[in-house]
Amino acid sequence: MAIRHEYESHGVEGFYKSRGGAYRNPHEPMIARSIAVAAREWQLDLTSVLDLAAGSGEATLALRDVGVRNIDAIDPYTFEAYENRTGQPAGHESFEQIAQGALAGRSYSLIVCSFALHLIERSRLPQVCMQLSLISPVLIVLTPHKRPHIREEWAWTLEREMVVQRVRTRLYRSASVG
Repeated sequence: MAIRHEYESHGVEGFYKSRGGAYRNPHEPMIARSIAVAAREWQLDLTSVLDLAAGSGEATLALRDVGVRNIDAIDPYTFEAYENRTGQPAGHESFEQIAQGALAGRSYSLIVCSFALHLIERSRLPQVCMQLSLISPVLIVLTPHKRPHIREEWAWTLEREMVVQRVRTRLYRSASVG
């Protein structure tokens, strides 16, 4: 069954709570290619990266392939799968906790969020975006469709966008961190 149908049957949270330990994103090859192209063409600062909603490490593994060594990860549901695949632990903070300031005081040169921000409740997305804008000057969002629509009033400005193998990759600049 397609993941979209699983989300409809069990809800996003229910799906990941029951299957998070064994989760694998079926779009991993496209995610890896998108990250490789973005790293090459967008001249990203890869000094310190947060893999947000890290899944089983798809973005982390792609980031490692382009030379990134300092990667933190967060995923409240798939942290086991992430650790098993990458050999490093992941934080357990949820989007709700992030919206409430759970990442305050951290600092990253880049945040990568792959196939997850479009799953956040619309009412929570502005606060999550604003909190993320306080800890990194750049946010890259990979998504299988046009969502999420991140607005400038949420402290991010869309700077670049590309589509690689039907994966939309957007680069946002923070209005809060220079």
